[in-house]
Amino acid sequence: MSSKKELLSTAMKRTSEWIFSQEIPSDVTVHAGGASFSLHKFPLVSKCGYIRKMVSESSDADLSEIKIPNVPGGAEAFELAAKFCYGINFEISTENIAMLRCVAEYLEMTEDYAVGNLVSRTDAYLNEVALKSLAGAVSVLHLSENLLPMAEKVKLVSRCIDAIALAACKESQFSMSGRSDSGNEVVISSIVSQPKPIVDWWAEDLTVLRIDIFQRVLIAMMARGFKQYALGPVLMLYAQKSLRGLEAFGKGRKKIEAQQEHEKRVVLETIVSLLPREKNVLSVSFLSMLLRAAIYLETTVACRLDLEKRMGLQLGQAALDDLLIPSYSFTGDTMFDVDTVQRIMMNYLENEVEGNRIGYNADDECGATLLSDMERVAKLMENYLAEIASDRNLTVSKFIGLAEIIPEQSRVTEDGMYRAIDIYLKAHPALSDMERKKVCSLMDCQKLSREACAHAAQNDRLPVQTVVQVLYYEQQRLRDVMNGNLMGGDSPALPPKVNIFSTDIRPVSDELSSLRRENEDLKIELVKMKMKIKEIERATVVSTTSSPSADKPPLPRKSFINSVSKKLGRINPFVRADGPLSNTKARTRPSKDRRHSIS
Repeated sequence: MSSKKELLSTAMKRTSEWIFSQEIPSDVTVHAGGASFSLHKFPLVSKCGYIRKMVSESSDADLSEIKIPNVPGGAEAFELAAKFCYGINFEISTENIAMLRCVAEYLEMTEDYAVGNLVSRTDAYLNEVALKSLAGAVSVLHLSENLLPMAEKVKLVSRCIDAIALAACKESQFSMSGRSDSGNEVVISSIVSQPKPIVDWWAEDLTVLRIDIFQRVLIAMMARGFKQYALGPVLMLYAQKSLRGLEAFGKGRKKIEAQQEHEKRVVLETIVSLLPREKNVLSVSFLSMLLRAAIYLETTVACRLDLEKRMGLQLGQAALDDLLIPSYSFTGDTMFDVDTVQRIMMNYLENEVEGNRIGYNADDECGATLLSDMERVAKLMENYLAEIASDRNLTVSKFIGLAEIIPEQSRVTEDGMYRAIDIYLKAHPALSDMERKKVCSLMDCQKLSREACAHAAQNDRLPVQTVVQVLYYEQQRLRDVMNGNLMGGDSPALPPKVNIFSTDIRPVSDELSSLRRENEDLKIELVKMKMKIKEIERATVVSTTSSPSADKPPLPRKSFINSVSKKLGRINPFVRADGPLSNTKARTRPSKDRRHSIS
């Protein structure tokens, strides 16, 4: 039976070649893919089951026009199929194999109508050439995206996905084994330092795929044993390429169409759902970029909360720019999204609380790492506070709420907090005294450095109570230092033998004298502050007293000349030095009643 089919196919092929060579006039016009083709029925019917059925089922014996709607691949694909029917040679490649396989299935060019038909030819090429390499499989899969649903029907998409997943797993295992052969020391150091994952060469190829196809490829790779944490570099490349051109870094009206915005929103939500769950696999800057895009594109709340939680887990690795997330509301709100950063910080604190439940000791290496990480986060949040403090739309409640979640035990000094408070008070001069007191209560004056204390003592923006508190603690600190130096308390002990002629060792008396001078300066500042307070109180009292009566004119103010002339008037200019009274005792002053008497 097969031999008869082969003989029949050979005869049909020769007949088709003869028709083409003799330039016999066409007897049918085929409309496919928006183009018209003048062809012959015999070559088409000999290999295309679809056209054979149309001709046989037609009531018109002389059918001269055939319309083929929705041809996969359009006119280009049908033209290649027609050439195959006529026996005209053309090259099958990875660029046209997808549409050839789909149009062959659509036109029913199977072995039932001819031996070695187009379906079997394309399947052979896929198995032996196109799907043997990862690049070829990706190219065929990318071209299949425009041939749906026929590409799904012929299982072309699933075959390409399986080939890509298998090739990627082999490449990943080979590259990891090559890296492990370089030495145990390199492996150990890489585990400790946790470097950025190395991007494989094939990851760039996957970025051309559509997001739903890309998702299916990654799921197939994980099903074949590909580690999820190794997907990080692939997802980063895909996100950077697919979200390129998204202006998500400032306020203003969105410069993106609704359809494009929807597509990018779907891409972003899918990428977030595929992110590895392992810690430290993705950089904080990449997570921050995703979060900005998620806020800008208004993705689901679950997507944004997931990114905030991931950033909170790695907040110790963040930089200040990673937290400066613009506020995309158009109602005159704050310049930066403070609420999002506050939630990120809360996620970090919750994670640290769970870590403390495990029971790390401060003396252990893990405990020391956690402590240093918390100190780094506290410094980062203080810098963030100082950065947003100049925003005039930042309310007192938001500023205080963000500052209060920074743990006090993680702040070595209060200089960063004082700097943020000073900037905020400078940018908001209209705050009431009560609000300024609430803001200044965020810092512990005992933990300010000498430079910060000196600045705070002369800062007019601070409440008087805060300045007095700063001066008090600074004076107490100086007193403790002086007592420690004199009594040998906490001060470092002097060496037993000191060379008095040496200039390398600074005498303790110099330090004490400098401390005394600073103490005196602080006392002077305190006295000045008290004088200012008294002047303010005196001015308040004068303004509240009743004005003088209108019947009695106000008394003239005593000037400096009046007081001097009064003193000079007490001296007697008529007493002569050579007169009879010169040798006598000084004249007795008249009584007070007689001096101003007019009688």
